[in-house]
Amino acid sequence: PRPSSGPPPSAKLASKPLPEVNLPSKVSAWKWPAKGKLVQTFSPNKAQYGIDIKGSRASPVLAAASGQVVYAGDGIRGYGELVIVKHSDQYVSAYAYNDSILVKEGDTVAVGQQIARMGSTGTRGVKLHFEIRKDGEPVNPLQYLPLQSS
Repeated sequence: PRPSSGPPPSAKLASKPLPEVNLPSKVSAWKWPAKGKLVQTFSPNKAQYGIDIKGSRASPVLAAASGQVVYAGDGIRGYGELVIVKHSDQYVSAYAYNDSILVKEGDTVAVGQQIARMGSTGTRGVKLHFEIRKDGEPVNPLQYLPLQSS
């Protein structure tokens, strides 16, 4: 199944209160969360609220910006093994379909830090589904990520 519009507003992401972390007021730069071929682009009219990057099983999934892990698990239908990172009061990023998760809720992660291994949980084929949300609304990640050379 294709991811829905994400967790409902009432979804409780963290299973327990998270430690206070001083997050920046804005994200200074975004980096690509994985190496691979872009196989799906942002298309909210088709309920595609992020991008899909095809890759190899167990290849690194990296934090696109520094922040705090606010969700790590498989409890949100349609996303498989999912990591959600809060970067500021405005921005979160989501990393879906992972084979395994290497972080836990409450962890602070640095931009470029490996947070998971790419997989196919919740989908067909090995890929990373990556979303950026601003104030809870999905935005096109390609407008935030640096241009890729290929």
